[in-house]
Amino acid sequence: MSFRREKYVPHGGPNGGDGGRGGDVVFEATKRSSSLQEIKFHAHWKGLRGGHGLGKDMHGRGGEETVIPVPCGTLILDIDTGETLGDLTEEGQRFLAATGGKGGRGNARFVSSTNRVPRFAEKGEPGEEKEFILELKLIAEVGIVGLPNAGKSTLLSSISSARPKIANYPFTTLSPNLGVVDLPGFRSLTVADIPGIIEGAAEGKGLGHDFLRHIERTQVLLFLVDIGDPDPVGTREVLEKELDEYSPEFAKRPRFYALNKTDITENRERLPELLPEFPGAFQVSGATGDKVPELLEALWEAVEHVRNQPDAASEDTGDSADFRYTPAFEIAQEGDRFIITGDRVVRAVRMTNFDNEEAVRYFQNSLKNMGVFRALKRMGARPGHTIMIDDEEMEYDPD
Repeated sequence: MSFRREKYVPHGGPNGGDGGRGGDVVFEATKRSSSLQEIKFHAHWKGLRGGHGLGKDMHGRGGEETVIPVPCGTLILDIDTGETLGDLTEEGQRFLAATGGKGGRGNARFVSSTNRVPRFAEKGEPGEEKEFILELKLIAEVGIVGLPNAGKSTLLSSISSARPKIANYPFTTLSPNLGVVDLPGFRSLTVADIPGIIEGAAEGKGLGHDFLRHIERTQVLLFLVDIGDPDPVGTREVLEKELDEYSPEFAKRPRFYALNKTDITENRERLPELLPEFPGAFQVSGATGDKVPELLEALWEAVEHVRNQPDAASEDTGDSADFRYTPAFEIAQEGDRFIITGDRVVRAVRMTNFDNEEAVRYFQNSLKNMGVFRALKRMGARPGHTIMIDDEEMEYDPD
């Protein structure tokens, strides 16, 4: 609230400027990040405040938006319902998480023919407060699936520049690794090394769900089976069973099988008895690279075929937009209490300075112009009844 003061101008009039809008909070997908680890330890983010309005009709500066970088493949879920609100799959894709509050109007905005000298200004509207669950699903064209120690990380390191941890003990890989495979002719594949799946993973055993969800986005599945496994056929059945139980969508994905670790003499000797159980399987060695180029070419052809398929989800269904009428306010009665909800009335309450009598009168006129008083009268409200709007409790006085 401000008034013009100038020499030889006794009645300069109000000149209070508006406050700046609060900054939004935005999720933005980036390839520079590969996990949600940083977000895990920085769970609360706040938009920047807008600047205060000043005299001489100077408006406050709007608050800058706060950008939360998340890796490509991040799902944004409603914390209460689990509904997917956003799916950030491409570099630079954004999701508006919370909107900054509207800046309050200065007293210069309230000049009228009946109020030449308004002595009040609005408060700034509080910004939105929201909570989300973030879930990362790696975006890969090929997902390598296998039991612990099947050689997935070794294979990924040999075909790409990825350098996952490799050691001779189960569960070396505790988080999925992503690698880009370069093929002749300027072709490329993105391959994900999914941590070892154990029996019962689809039911959540071990870190089953944490691992399996990363396979959901893959277009082609590569089952990697260690030839030295005591029961390779049983291993394949376990892997297929866990995927099918987790999601029936996996049954529609192209599948390839590779018998790994052929560089070991004892394993090569077992091949004649295993090949009838794995018709069409590739015999590879992730350590030496033997027969790996042939496997990559087959994976490329399968991925290219999927890429060229029309995306049913993007086809125009021809449905018209669904327009719904939203009332300006709604009133619910609980005994002698009347609870009023609605964006406009709630905003008016939050931006009113109830310590200023003139501001309260303006707020009451706003409710009257919205038709709130007429609606309360129709519902039988009498002077003295309690009116609740947002967190403010007021006494009903139509006069």
